Amino acid sequence: MGEAQQATTYVAIGDSFTEGLNDPDPGGEPDRFRGWADRLAEHLARERPGLRYANLAVRGKLLRQVVDEQVPRAVGLDPDLVTFCAGGNDMIRPGADPDALAVVFDDAVRRLRGTGAHVVVFTGFDTGKLRAGGRIRGKAATFNMHLRAIADVRGCTVVDLWSASAFHDPRAWYEDRLHLSPEGHRRMALRVADAIGLDVDGSWHEPWPEPGTAPDWLTQRRQDLHWARTYLLPWIGRRATGRSSGDGREPKRPTPLPL
Repeated sequence: MGEAQQATTYVAIGDSFTEGLNDPDPGGEPDRFRGWADRLAEHLARERPGLRYANLAVRGKLLRQVVDEQVPRAVGLDPDLVTFCAGGNDMIRPGADPDALAVVFDDAVRRLRGTGAHVVVFTGFDTGKLRAGGRIRGKAATFNMHLRAIADVRGCTVVDLWSASAFHDPRAWYEDRLHLSPEGHRRMALRVADAIGLDVDGSWHEPWPEPGTAPDWLTQRRQDLHWARTYLLPWIGRRATGRSSGDGREPKRPTPLPL
């Protein structure tokens, strides 16, 4: 049995990707999400009844904020397994330096590995395959190369999302074009389980059902306008005023508890 399957305490750290936007929590609490990390913990708990799980991820956080705020808390929880994904919010900001970010990421991984935990890190998605993502593709690819090198040196598991073609389908994404859909989160949990050698039912790369008729040009432009008004403009407004969607927000699951 591998390290992940033997874990008794799993801690997830990161931003909105790991918090679970936009995968509604089955408990029905407003503005609370389930997400792939919760789903992964459920898979792990079937192998290790009594598994304790904490999720410290908070939407909108930059890499430095994740490292400063979440990594020390994760270390203090004495985990066996840590999933660490951060840097995506940095990548979409002008002037992001993937080389400098890699130095910060490496130090965080060093500290996490110092606990003896099995650490899982993630490459970014191939943004060239996503709508409105082509402009940051070069920076994302550079950051990915750093992450792979860090994982190799530090002895981490890498979840390769760049080549994960199942997530190139638009149905894997929520209408904001930035976060996974519920089905995307379900597949992501299976993708991580596959990376850590956990046997689960289902496959993350199972074929998608045949799509229906593609929307016509006018419908697509209406969708673009809705997206810009609903998601892009508020995001620009927050950037212009120095605000974040995670301001004042606490982690949804700060203490390792059984599911």
